[in-house]
Amino acid sequence: MRLLIVSYAFPPVGGVAVQRVTKFAKYLPSCGVETTVLTAENPSVPIRDESLLRDVPAEVKVVRVRTLEPSYEKKAAVWRGAASKGRLSGARRALARFASAALVPDPQVLWLPAAAPAIRRLSADVDAVLVSGPPFSPFLLGPLARVPFILDYRDEWRTAATYEMHGGPLLARAIDAIEPALVRRAARILTATDTFRENLLARYRDLDEGRVVTLTNGYDPDDFAHVRGAPPPLPYAPGRKLVATYAGTTFWHTSPRGLFAGLRLLAERAPRLADLFDIRFVGRVVDTERAVFEADPLPMVRHLGFRPHDEALSLLAESHLALVIVDDIPGNAAIYPGKIFDIMAVGRPCLALAPEGALSRLVERHRLGRVVHPREPAAIAEALEDVAKTFQRGEPLLSARPEGLEPYHRRAIAGRLAEVLRDIVDRQKQPSAPSAA
Repeated sequence: MRLLIVSYAFPPVGGVAVQRVTKFAKYLPSCGVETTVLTAENPSVPIRDESLLRDVPAEVKVVRVRTLEPSYEKKAAVWRGAASKGRLSGARRALARFASAALVPDPQVLWLPAAAPAIRRLSADVDAVLVSGPPFSPFLLGPLARVPFILDYRDEWRTAATYEMHGGPLLARAIDAIEPALVRRAARILTATDTFRENLLARYRDLDEGRVVTLTNGYDPDDFAHVRGAPPPLPYAPGRKLVATYAGTTFWHTSPRGLFAGLRLLAERAPRLADLFDIRFVGRVVDTERAVFEADPLPMVRHLGFRPHDEALSLLAESHLALVIVDDIPGNAAIYPGKIFDIMAVGRPCLALAPEGALSRLVERHRLGRVVHPREPAAIAEALEDVAKTFQRGEPLLSARPEGLEPYHRRAIAGRLAEVLRDIVDRQKQPSAPSAA
């Protein structure tokens, strides 16, 4: 079998967004799938991580074509210039309005002039095409393929458009016009969570349930080879800190406001316990959340900035506690942050600040730790107090005993994708039923 993966971002682009398609490319060849990747040559992205190129096998052909977008550095310079003149908020609003009105369904539509002829050419030599989003404008390439195409939803389209593009009624109407035609033409639709799948089937009730398949994200044991066998973090001793690590981008749906409010409450009522913590944020912080760190800094919180994937995993492995945050905003109940699967693999107890939904059920089902609502500072303070006291007693934190994690191995997930491809190919080989006379 032969598959073409279409993904705007691919290594050396960094960050969690590229992990899914990168691991598909890594493990599909071992599942009997000859894999080619079509991606942007000059993607407008904030992060590069050269270490991720190690995951791309030599036999995977990567085709890169240019986008017409300005570089991320040029866009950042515009923001900085507007900020220096005191016009940042106005510039943001103006650019957001322009992007929503002119660049539909998202700015990466400027990649399509080069990507469209490439997909026509490359799809002539494969059995199927998989298009992954966000960004979602590459979904428009699916019908151009000469073979059946698969839509891969890493996030929900409407939710991503609302929060990342500040989408208004015009963008909503555009999605309502574009998405139905695409999902009905797709041979299969992949969703990263069961909740995404349920929402999609509820929105398009005429869809055959068998065409919509949940393929979660997962963990790759190879990513942890450098920390395998490392000693666990040191137990409590006078003067020793309880190290808690949040790894990942901090942005609109992972805001730490609730965590910081809980820490302030704990510092007021039990300052010695609050002082036990050394809380490290590893990853990029977007501008909208930077003020949360800078307005009233907490002495126990440190921002270490973006680190390569290997280093971020090492920082998780040496921690007593892993933190994961999903704020309570519309659409967030459906998501799993990608780092939850790294937390699974590294085996550190997890304190998840999340609403009732996909993440909370995952943490509880696999006994990864404890879930607290992200907008209940008193409950967060109570959970942190419990963690600190447990640490002082030398007992396991949060009674975490991870179990049932095998289905989340990236190789197993790639194997399930190979089964989906095999079914598509087999159906293509079946003779069409004769038309009625």
